[in-house]
Amino acid sequence: MEPLLLAVLLAGIAGLSMPLGAWLASRKDEPEPINHAITAFGGGALVSAVALVLVPEGAETLPPWLSCLLLLAGGVTFFFVDKIVARSGGAGAQLLAMLLDYLPEAAALGAMIVIDRATAWVLAAMIFLQNLPEGYSAFREVLRAGTFPKTRALLLFAALALTGPICAVIGLTLLSDQRALLGGIMIFAAGGILYLVFEDVAPAAKGTDEARPALGAVAGFALGLAGHLAAG
Repeated sequence: MEPLLLAVLLAGIAGLSMPLGAWLASRKDEPEPINHAITAFGGGALVSAVALVLVPEGAETLPPWLSCLLLLAGGVTFFFVDKIVARSGGAGAQLLAMLLDYLPEAAALGAMIVIDRATAWVLAAMIFLQNLPEGYSAFREVLRAGTFPKTRALLLFAALALTGPICAVIGLTLLSDQRALLGGIMIFAAGGILYLVFEDVAPAAKGTDEARPALGAVAGFALGLAGHLAAG
C-alpha cells in the first residue's frame, strides 16, 4: 500500500474511536461511579501517552535543556488556555487533552510509516484504544457545559477525527526528515497534557468516597504500557 494512503487510513481508523466514544456516551447516562472510572481510565491513558510515547520519543531528538524548556512551555501555555476557556463559560479541558494526545501521535504515526511500518500499525491500534475512553469523557464534559446540543456535539467529534489524517500526512511528508521539530511538538504537547490531567481530568474522575476510579487510572496506564511493549 502507498505510504500516503496508509497514513490516511491508519490515522483515520485511530481517530474513529473519538466519535465512537462520544456516541457511547450519548446512548445512556451511566451511574456516576462508572463515569468516574471511565474518566480516570482516560486520564491514565493520557499519562501513559506522555510517559511512554510523547516524552521519550520527543526527547530522543532534542538536547535535554530544550526538552525541559518545551515541556514547561507546554504546561504554562495550556494553563492560560484553560483559564481563557473557563472564563468564556466553556468546559473543554478533556477535549483539549484528547486532541493534544491525538494530533502529535497522528503526526508521529505518519512519520513512522517511513521509518518502521510495523510499529506504525501498533501505534495506530494504541491511539484507537486510548481515544475511546477519552472521547467518552470529553463528550460528557461538552454536554454538561451546554455549549452544543447532542447531535451537533456528535458531529463536532466526527469532524475532529478528520484532523488526525491531516496530521499524519504532515508527519509523513514534512516531519519524517525533521525529527527534531516533531520531537519538539510532542514534548510541548506532553506539557499541556500533564497540566490538563492534573488540573481538570483527575479532579473530574473523583467522586465522594470513591477509590475505584484510581484503579481505572492504573488500568488506563496499563493499556498504554501494553501498546508500548507491543511496539518494541
